[in-house]
Amino acid sequence: MMVWLLAGLGLVILLLAGDALVKGAANLALRIGVPALIVGLTIVAFGTSAPELLISVQAILADAPGIALGNVVGSNTANILLVLGIPALMAGLQTSECETRKSYFLMLGASVLFIGLAFTGTFTWWSGLILLAALALILGDNFRDARAHRYAAIAAEPEEVEGADPDMPRWKIGLFLALGLVGLPLGADILIDNATVIARTYGVSETVIGLTLIALGTSLPELATTVMAALRRQADVALGNVIGSNMFNLLAIVGITALVGDVPVAPEFLRFDLWVMLAASLALAPFVLFRMNLTRPWGVALTAAYVAYVLSLLH
Repeated sequence: MMVWLLAGLGLVILLLAGDALVKGAANLALRIGVPALIVGLTIVAFGTSAPELLISVQAILADAPGIALGNVVGSNTANILLVLGIPALMAGLQTSECETRKSYFLMLGASVLFIGLAFTGTFTWWSGLILLAALALILGDNFRDARAHRYAAIAAEPEEVEGADPDMPRWKIGLFLALGLVGLPLGADILIDNATVIARTYGVSETVIGLTLIALGTSLPELATTVMAALRRQADVALGNVIGSNMFNLLAIVGITALVGDVPVAPEFLRFDLWVMLAASLALAPFVLFRMNLTRPWGVALTAAYVAYVLSLLH
């Protein structure tokens, strides 16, 4: 029981530290004159992925590569099937009003690139450089698009950046940064240590722990954001949040982790989990390409598919 409580504590510390880092970094950047547009595309995007990044890096350093890769692949699958499924189940998502085709195709491209590199057997430093180069191209393209269409509006309203508060005092910014920088590695260390103990105690592979327990835990912020977006009828925010998070997971997290150390790909990923992740991504096609609404029955189908996937892993 204690290892489960400690794993949960590590996860809570990670999520709170990630949120603190985003608030501190976003407000510091805006305070020193970095445009809100750039803050949103880089600092906030990287900051919200910080828990997943620290988990993967810590897992490689702890010689638990199954957790490192399972965390990313499992999070991407959960982001689509569960993070979109539950809000659709609750309130439905008016995805017919969204224009996310370009981002969706970029996410599919990132998924295909990731799977192709996985079939080399190991994500090495050169694999990491390829993934990070793809991320840089996508970020550059996003920045050009955003600057062309929304620069003036976003720059004039920095309060719309996640975690931004124009009146936040300097000491508070420093406190948020300190809590984030100390809490992230601490939480990751506690979570990885206890997750590996759980895996050994219950005879479950580290890969399955990464694909289920850790992936689900690190998807909680995306789930909270998407539920609120659904209740506020902001389908574009919900869909954009999931697509953006998935691209960052594949390109940034695995890219950086591969520079820290080699990430071997277990055979079960190549046989099953990567294809489930790709199938989940393709399941979004009707809602993105044909402007179908993500109604409650679709929410039931997506959520049921995720439950079936997790049960298949545990058997």
